[in-house]
Amino acid sequence: MAMQAEGGRSNSARTQLASAIADEKATAIEVSSWNLGLRVAFRFCFTYFLLFTVSSQILGGLFIVPGVRIAPLGVLWPLRQITFWTARHVFDVTRQLVYERNGSSDKTFDWVQVFCLVVFAVVVMAIWSVLDRKRRNYAAMHKWFRLFIRFALATEMFVYGFNKVIPVQMSFPFLTVLVEPYGNFSPMASLWYSIGASRSYEIFAGSAEVLGGLLLIFPRAVTFGGLVCLADLAQVFVLNMTYDVPVKLVAFHFMLFAIFVLAPDLRRLINFFFLGSATEAPASTPLFQGTAANHLAIRLQVAFGVYLMAMNISGAIQAWYSYGDGQPKPVLYGIWDVEQMTSDGHTRSPLLTDYDRWRRIIFNFTTQTSFERMDESFAVFRSSIDKENQTITLIKGTGKSWRSTILAYDRPVPDQLLLDGVMDNHKIHMQLKLLDHNKFNLVNRGFHWINEYPFQR
Repeated sequence: MAMQAEGGRSNSARTQLASAIADEKATAIEVSSWNLGLRVAFRFCFTYFLLFTVSSQILGGLFIVPGVRIAPLGVLWPLRQITFWTARHVFDVTRQLVYERNGSSDKTFDWVQVFCLVVFAVVVMAIWSVLDRKRRNYAAMHKWFRLFIRFALATEMFVYGFNKVIPVQMSFPFLTVLVEPYGNFSPMASLWYSIGASRSYEIFAGSAEVLGGLLLIFPRAVTFGGLVCLADLAQVFVLNMTYDVPVKLVAFHFMLFAIFVLAPDLRRLINFFFLGSATEAPASTPLFQGTAANHLAIRLQVAFGVYLMAMNISGAIQAWYSYGDGQPKPVLYGIWDVEQMTSDGHTRSPLLTDYDRWRRIIFNFTTQTSFERMDESFAVFRSSIDKENQTITLIKGTGKSWRSTILAYDRPVPDQLLLDGVMDNHKIHMQLKLLDHNKFNLVNRGFHWINEYPFQR
C-alpha cells in the first residue's frame, strides 16, 4: 500500500511537472509571437537590406580580398539591365546612364536602382507573407540577419572612419586651392577643404566612426555601438544634404542599418531616456544552443572584425602615400608667380590675350601641373619633370592643335625659375618667382589657447 501511495505521488508529481513545462512552453510561444505588422516589416527589411547590400559598395567592403576588387552586383547583369529598362520605360530617361563608380552614389542610375529594389522587396514580401502566413515569429532568422547587418554597417564605418583617422578623405587644401577665390568653390569643395584644413577635427570625426564600428563587433556592446553609429551618421547625412555631397543615398541607408540594429532595444531605450523607468537586461539571443559554440562564435566575430579593421587601415595607409599628403612631391613643388612672359620675343604679343596669358604655374603633383590664367581660371596638364635634363613635359589632354610640349627649365636660385620652349607653335619664355605658401593664414595660423581678439580674416 505504501509503495502504491508513493507511486501515486510520483505519478502526480510527474503530471504536475509536465503540466508546468507545457504551461511554460505555451507562455514562451505567446511571448515570442510577433504581431502581423512586425512580421511583415521584417520580411521587407530582410529582403530590401540584403538586396541593397549586395548591389552597392557594401559588398566589396564586407568581403575584402587583397588584390581582388569585388564589384557590386548592381552594376552587373541582370540588375544593370533591369535598371536601364526601368529608367527608360518607367521614368522616361533616354540618355545613357552613368553607372561606374565615380565617387557619387546619387547618380540617376543609383536612384532608379533603389526604386527597383524597393519594388522587388515589396513583391517578395507579399508572396512571402502569403506562403508563410502561419509563422509566429522570425526570431532565429532575425538574430543571424542582425549579425549580418552589424558587420555590413561596421565595415562601412571602418572604411570612412580610417580614411579620416589617416586624413585622406579630406586632404589639406592643395596649392591651387590656396590661390583660388573662395567664391569659385562648390558647397562640397568648401566642406571638404574646411575639414581638410583641420586635421585634428577630421581625425576626431574618423575616430568616432571607427568607435561605432568597433563596438558593433562585440555582442554586449551592440546597443552602444548602434547609438554611436546613428549619431555619427546623422551628422554625416545632414552635411551631405546641406553641402550637396553626392553620398546622400548611401548615408541614409547606413542610418537605416543602425536603426535596424537598435530596433530590439527600442523599448529599453525609451524607458531609459524618456520615461525615467527601470530598464531590464537585454534578452539573451545566443546564436547556438551550446555554450562552447557561442564562445567560438564570439571569437570568430571579433577575429573577423579585427581583420576588417586591419584591411581598412592598410588601405588608408596606401591611399595616404598614393594620393594623400604623403605622396611624393615634384622637384619644382610650389606656387610660382609669372613675373615676365614673352611670346615670339614680344612681351605683349597680339597673339596673347588676357585669357591665354599665364599668371601662375603650380606644381603640386608629380603627374600634373596647373597653369592659372589672368582671369583666375585654371588649365591643367598632365606632366612629368626630368630633373637630370631639366625639362618639363606637358600633355594637353584631348587638344588637337598640339598634344605635348617640352619646356626647358633653369633654377638659378631656389626662388627663381626660367622656362623656355614652344607652346601652341609660339616660342615662350617665362620668368617666375616662388611664392611662399607658408605665409597663407590657412597654413600657418595653427591653434592658440589664448586669443585676445578673434582672428577671423
